[in-house]
Amino acid sequence: MTDRTRELLDRMEIADLLARYALAVDTGRWSLLDSVFHPDAVLDYTATGGAKGALPEVRGWLSEVLPAFPGRLHLLGPPAIAFDGDHAGVTVAFTDTLAPSREPLGRDAPGLIQGGGYYHHRMERTPSGWRSRELVVEQTWRVFH
Repeated sequence: MTDRTRELLDRMEIADLLARYALAVDTGRWSLLDSVFHPDAVLDYTATGGAKGALPEVRGWLSEVLPAFPGRLHLLGPPAIAFDGDHAGVTVAFTDTLAPSREPLGRDAPGLIQGGGYYHHRMERTPSGWRSRELVVEQTWRVFH
């Protein structure tokens, strides 16, 4: 396999990992996070007013807080990936919507939260594939209705 082919396959795998992250958070399928993060990963949501810690701790926080918003949706931009051997710095822009219902709501509905920013990952190739060792959320805007 050529270096270019390996890089393209790595990019595809990382993009799939990012999609699994959004799917896990949006659907509450928390076990999917095990296929996104290294067991020793540190996740930092402090920019959003959230938790920072190891995966089990932050998974617990997510599973407590997010069910209050049954309508959840992340949209991710294309990832910027900088490879360094079996490591990669990955930044991806996101927008998210947290809605207090899955029913149709007006955009000024009380309890609706919309925002965006960047997810910064420090990733590593493992025997199980690429995994994030660190996630830092950079929130650049947020609107509460």
